[in-house]
Amino acid sequence: MIGVDQIGQIRRAYFEQRRPIKEIVRTLSVSRATVRKVIRGRTTEFKYERGVQPAPKLGEWVAVLSEILEQEAKLPRRERRSTQRLFEELRGRGYDGAHDSVHRFVKAWRDERARVPARAFVPMSFAPGEAYQFDWSHETITLQGLPLMIKAAHMKLSHSRMPFVRAYFRETQELVFDAHDKAFQFFGGVCRRGIYDNMKTAVEAIFVGKARQYNRRFLQMCSHHLIEPVACTPASGWEKGQVENQVGNLRDRLFLPKPRVKSLTELNAWLEDQCIAYAKRTQHPEFKERTIWEVFQEERASLMALRGPFDGFVEKAVRASTTCLIMADHNRYSVDARAAGRMVLVRSHAERIVVLLDNEVVADHPRQFRRDQIIYDPWHYLPVLVKKPGALRNGAPFKDWSLPTALAQVRAKLKSHTDGDRQFVKVLGAVLDHGLAAVEAACAEALEAGIANGDVILTVLARRLQPIPVPSITTPNALRLKIEPMADCRRYDSIRKEA
Repeated sequence: MIGVDQIGQIRRAYFEQRRPIKEIVRTLSVSRATVRKVIRGRTTEFKYERGVQPAPKLGEWVAVLSEILEQEAKLPRRERRSTQRLFEELRGRGYDGAHDSVHRFVKAWRDERARVPARAFVPMSFAPGEAYQFDWSHETITLQGLPLMIKAAHMKLSHSRMPFVRAYFRETQELVFDAHDKAFQFFGGVCRRGIYDNMKTAVEAIFVGKARQYNRRFLQMCSHHLIEPVACTPASGWEKGQVENQVGNLRDRLFLPKPRVKSLTELNAWLEDQCIAYAKRTQHPEFKERTIWEVFQEERASLMALRGPFDGFVEKAVRASTTCLIMADHNRYSVDARAAGRMVLVRSHAERIVVLLDNEVVADHPRQFRRDQIIYDPWHYLPVLVKKPGALRNGAPFKDWSLPTALAQVRAKLKSHTDGDRQFVKVLGAVLDHGLAAVEAACAEALEAGIANGDVILTVLARRLQPIPVPSITTPNALRLKIEPMADCRRYDSIRKEA
């Protein structure tokens, strides 16, 4: 195959210099057929296209290999075999050709089926304060020296493109509510419309078109903030393409390399700072003369005012066990002893677990996100401990009990007594009637006197609770008797004689 430069030499020698074909052949070292082909045609380049790729070894195995590829095309990408594994499969069946032939065929087969017709989209435009877009992503961080997969909540204002990212251990409904509250506080206001995919925490059923059956609690959250929820068409991520792009763009900036943090609180504070820094240095895609941060400052005036945080909890009725424990989010939490064996309402908040019995709070714990944990509050078991004081020594809730200073000192001193546990339980039992502050003050007074005894502490507590004696009334001078009466018992003797 000759190049375009040699074709140009042949054409100039024949048409411009009028040289004969024999001389051109001798001078340029080309064949007569090539010279005739150039001067008889008007083309300035020759292309060679192979009609059929010879595959002497693979040819009879093409049908088998195509069948395998058809079957694997239905599997997720991570489950498809590599060309090396396919080559080994064919070798096991008797193929004696090279790996390169298999690799070229598989690559061409997959490339051909990967080509899909380009789809056209309509560019979107949003008014200030009109809408935001919400989505989740999964990211990897290093938490306290260990790798951990977290869930990142993304929100983006559709007009200014202002981003917000917050990290959580889960993507449950109560955390969706918390992400909205934190985002609206970050933005300083609320948009009138929210665009979501069909996440299970928001949508319970998908009907024809845009009709959806939303979750009841999710609708309560939207009603609280005056938001109109809009769900995208299934498998149509371009309908909220701004936040979809944010997931990919901010992942490179925020989560690569993996952040190293000690807690999610530290990570979330850093993420907010990074969102602001990104907005201040990034040009707005529509208003190219301004940054995202500058457009966001203008959009703030169009946002609806905040109406306070939504009480975003998820409620579930469970039965407390006879050991005063309830199950919530794969963990067990203690409740007050009076709830043992009864149905209670467990409210899961973003950061707390609250338990109610007949609308009265019987437990309030910080939420734990590790699984199979048991979280005790020893004060929940105090009524049981009063009846069974022997449980103080080996009871699981009382291990490493963090008591107030005075109570801890009394307990340490009573350990040397034979009935020290019983005496200390008597002191603890007084908390039910008098409160922790009063009992602690009585313990402090007893310790100051150098006495650590249960009965003495209860006596001090009782004395502290005695009413204050009424002060005597000072008699004014105007009411004083001028002649005070004298006590004379002889008058009674005179009465006795007469009787």
